[in-house]
Amino acid sequence: MNCPLLVITGPTASGKTSRGVDCARAFGGEIVSADSRQLYRGMDIGTGKDLCEYGEVPYHMIDVVPAGYKYNLFEYLRDAGEAIRTIRDNGKLPVVVGGTGMYVEALLNGLQLPEVPADPELRASLEGKSLAELTDMLSRMKQLHNTTDVDTAKRAIRAIEIAVYYERHPEAARQAVPHPVEGAVTVGVDIPRDMRRERISRRLRTRLDEGMVDEIRDIIASGVTPDDLIYYGLEYKFVTKYVLGRMTYDEMVSALETAIHQFAKRQMTWFRGMERRGHRIHWLPYDLPRRDFVEAVGSLL
Repeated sequence: MNCPLLVITGPTASGKTSRGVDCARAFGGEIVSADSRQLYRGMDIGTGKDLCEYGEVPYHMIDVVPAGYKYNLFEYLRDAGEAIRTIRDNGKLPVVVGGTGMYVEALLNGLQLPEVPADPELRASLEGKSLAELTDMLSRMKQLHNTTDVDTAKRAIRAIEIAVYYERHPEAARQAVPHPVEGAVTVGVDIPRDMRRERISRRLRTRLDEGMVDEIRDIIASGVTPDDLIYYGLEYKFVTKYVLGRMTYDEMVSALETAIHQFAKRQMTWFRGMERRGHRIHWLPYDLPRRDFVEAVGSLL
């Protein structure tokens, strides 16, 4: 098998984790997660780690930093790149699994980023500005391809910090060039919109029944600030607001369900953008029998 990298991606609730595990098991691979929140220890139910699905299949880029830490793209590319190299050196197939499109595309592009240090003076000058003001500043510095950079004021400030650093250090910006992975295969798990919405709603209620609210209370009790949890968005944003008494339970469930549906829509927008930018995604039906799915992937490798 000459494939240097297999990617299994798709929107949330499409079932890509189990598909990725099936493929890793069939082709002698190891999983490299491309989920921006499964990186954090203790954030299990809300991020849907489902570690029981992996069985004997080794996995990487899950539970690598404590909750409260703000892991960035530079760190992800550094650490995931090292994991992929190690897997290949051991004669195994790296199977990237996840729906964080920015991570997936950056890996496929072989993007290498210089580390951008904190700028305390710049951060201090931006403190107190509204998210709308920060978004406007950032939009004048670079084209906004997604809303991830402006989910919160903290994210927007960091994005501005990075943009300013590249302006001041053009030699660093020139290092941030892609080196596309030749021969990589990307498979998308295709799920109809109505079925995706149904599965999102059902999964949300299951996670609440499994104790997602208590998980977030425990994380806060461990010393992670509510603002740091809100930074992670979706479940951690809305359930934290409920725990703090800023929303009723019903308000939280309704707002969170809507936010997850919107998130899945943004994921699909990203994947369509990837295709326009030259990345071939082989879409396979979400309900394809397991053996047929694996055989279809095998024919692409």
